[in-house]
Amino acid sequence: MEQIPLSVLVTILVILLALSAFFSLSETAMMAANRYKLRHRAQQGHLGAKLALALLAQTDRLLGVILLGNNLVNTGAATLVSLITIELFGNDKWILGMATLLVTFAILVFSEITPKIIGATHADRISQVLGYIFTPLIRIFYPAIWFVNLFVGALLRLLRLSRHATAEAPKLTPEELRTLVMESRELIPPTHSTILVNLFDLGKIAVEDVMTPRGAIEILDLDAPREELQNRIATSQHLRLPVCRESLDQLLGVLPIRRVTPHLHDLDFSEKELRQQLLPPYYIPAGTPLFAQLGFFQENRQRLGFVVDEYGEILGLLTLEDIIEEIVGEFSSSVAGAPHELTWDDEGCIMVEGSTPLRDLNRKLDLHFPLDGPKTLNGLILEHFEDIPEAGVSFKLHGIAVEIIQTQDRSVKTARIQRLSGP
Repeated sequence: MEQIPLSVLVTILVILLALSAFFSLSETAMMAANRYKLRHRAQQGHLGAKLALALLAQTDRLLGVILLGNNLVNTGAATLVSLITIELFGNDKWILGMATLLVTFAILVFSEITPKIIGATHADRISQVLGYIFTPLIRIFYPAIWFVNLFVGALLRLLRLSRHATAEAPKLTPEELRTLVMESRELIPPTHSTILVNLFDLGKIAVEDVMTPRGAIEILDLDAPREELQNRIATSQHLRLPVCRESLDQLLGVLPIRRVTPHLHDLDFSEKELRQQLLPPYYIPAGTPLFAQLGFFQENRQRLGFVVDEYGEILGLLTLEDIIEEIVGEFSSSVAGAPHELTWDDEGCIMVEGSTPLRDLNRKLDLHFPLDGPKTLNGLILEHFEDIPEAGVSFKLHGIAVEIIQTQDRSVKTARIQRLSGP
């Protein structure tokens, strides 16, 4: 001890505490690093990210070299403190105990908690730098690490646990991915995050949840007078119209409006020529997931389909635009007579059509109508009464005040909804 100056011993102690802080920071940063970001940087050619991923693929060796260095440094620091204390104050047990408490406090504050907080806070940046440092360290200390891991591997086998990690990011379920997108709204434009969330929800929605109900489908009845047919085609807001006789039970096909518009007022344009322009109807089984139907539309090069039940009865109409609106949101419309936006007025009321889907009411008005039965407000009301209600009737439907304003053709045409708290 007489040959080593006290100042040198103190300097060595500070260096040891700094090394301990480095190993603590490294352990936390490497374990907390976002592997998705590391993989993204590695794909861009960042060498540090590639090295970090390679280290994370061999966690046993990485932790082996970190903990080996950390424990050696901490043990050396504790021993050095004892030597310095004896040099200054002798072999007094009380002084040695106080010195041990002080070095423990110093290690806890300066070499453990503080560096670990820094490592966890800046894990992604630090881990890419540590890749350059620990890659050669693992090679240098490999014999010692291998010897220690012999016992570690035996203990893990006894516990029936795997010792092999992977540099790949852990697999996430769709629900976890959805949560990840929602928590990243500050980094993703609102429109983009909404589209991504809607995509995750698309697999949970069936075609009948989005389709236009049968009673709301605009049809072209060939039994109608010629003038009425011409007027219906000329004033239609749709690019394609279902063509039938009397009702959809006698569906003939789908008419692309643009095919007949140039000949609309020709006197010689006959029903036979009109039927020659029809496209065969495309049918969709009820219960088909909306995401799957999007793929079916693409495979079959279709843009419109009729949803049918197990007996072949047409339940509604689904278009490609309906699915796209579920993903990107409704398109703005300036067409006269288009449905108004679903928003509460100043008195907490709103007028809605009976054909309005319950999903739209729940989503846009923050209501909680059940979705496992009828799909429209009209259907839910008819199920509630088990009959056709009269105009002016008010009642509470699942905690929401509803008033029938107008009925037509055995259905509710218009209703007023009022926000109501409580059951």
